[in-house]
Amino acid sequence: MAVAKDVDEYIASVPAEHRGTVEKLRKLIAAAAPEAVESISYGVPTYKIGGRPLVYFGTAKPHFALYGVSGVIRETYREELAGYSMSKGTIRFPWNKPFPSALIKTLVKACLAERNSQ
Repeated sequence: MAVAKDVDEYIASVPAEHRGTVEKLRKLIAAAAPEAVESISYGVPTYKIGGRPLVYFGTAKPHFALYGVSGVIRETYREELAGYSMSKGTIRFPWNKPFPSALIKTLVKACLAERNSQ
């Protein structure tokens, strides 16, 4: 598959049964970080502030993922993230679990606060 030129094209490439979830994720990130500029970087939707990435998201067959979440933030929200698969900078949310709106909003805002403190 060719790399999407923008977030709309990326979302259009997501299987129809998951598009609503991805649109919800997009809106939630935009609401949590309204000053972030949307783009494609590394082939996935990216939200940047001052030209620097804040968070990314991507999709795979079993999940969607939020990328760019620091180890400090993952540790801070360890209890809330229990049950989600994680690796360095990545949190995976299975399609078959309820959409964790509040948690994602909290994580994006924590990424924003972390960025603003640097």
